[in-house]
Amino acid sequence: MTTSGDVWAVLVAAGLGSRFGGPKHSVNLDGEPMWAHAEAALRSGGAAEVVLVGDEEGWVEGGLRRRDSVANGLDRVPSDIELVLVHDAARPLASADLVRRVIDRLRVGDVAGVVPAVPVRDTIKQTRHEAVVVTVDRSSLVAVQTPQGFVASVLRRAHAAGDDDATDDAMLLEAIDEPVVTVPGEPTNLKITFPEDLKLASYLRASSSG
Repeated sequence: MTTSGDVWAVLVAAGLGSRFGGPKHSVNLDGEPMWAHAEAALRSGGAAEVVLVGDEEGWVEGGLRRRDSVANGLDRVPSDIELVLVHDAARPLASADLVRRVIDRLRVGDVAGVVPAVPVRDTIKQTRHEAVVVTVDRSSLVAVQTPQGFVASVLRRAHAAGDDDATDDAMLLEAIDEPVVTVPGEPTNLKITFPEDLKLASYLRASSSG
């Protein structure tokens, strides 16, 4: 069981936000920038320090790709830190409970990575040129979220090995055959992608606060 050492987090806020219409991490959500909500959840959930990656003054500079930004943030995490979280500033509704759930599972020590996941509720179909090819069995499918938690040394090795097709950090671990498991995610852990998502995020925050 891994119990020693602090947990650090890398908060990625360096995306171009092309579908949003521009950078979104500093967009106001209920009086604070989105990244501030995400940082607060990380700290409340158990992260001793949060490395902010993006274009704000004093932050670690982002990279061309998300994985480059994460790697830049990892470079600022001390080598003696055993566990690290990676979170997207575009998910400002992640709760402190979710952060703790990821950390607690990671501390068990039998895996290299932990990702929050929610069941796929919709029917999923594979298409080609608008034509339906097949309906996919959704019983074994989940949608993954952040924050994701990792053994820091393994995550560094996974980034060094590289996988240009990886869409998240867990996929980098999969590419080097390191074990990754899921914990229950949160349906309200919305990823802000389009401008209209802000209204839904504000509504969800108001609903959760009573």
